[in-house]
Amino acid sequence: MTNERIFQMPFSDVYTLLVQKAERKGRAKEEVDAVICWLTGYDAAGLQAQIEKQVDHEAFYTQAPQINPNAHKITGVICGVRVEEITDPLMQNIRRLDKLVDELAKGKAMEKVLRS
Repeated sequence: MTNERIFQMPFSDVYTLLVQKAERKGRAKEEVDAVICWLTGYDAAGLQAQIEKQVDHEAFYTQAPQINPNAHKITGVICGVRVEEITDPLMQNIRRLDKLVDELAKGKAMEKVLRS
């Protein structure tokens, strides 16, 4: 799958998958929302509005109020790629969110997931 195709995917579709992944491991939708809001700067209403508008990934991240200044602390491998080595900023943010939800689903404490 090319980056362009990923960028054009509706964020709402991916959001549903992220929530399902977390819920299968005993985590809550609200925790996924907290992770997304932490990374992107959206508040709960802003996140919900983006989901309802069915914006694509590119719009979701480019319209984000502010990517968290601690996002650079998100490191590790997701989908076989080191997050910190991704050069495209949009793809890096997409993979950062994947990594955060993955950590959440694996049972990490919220403080550690959010790099507190």
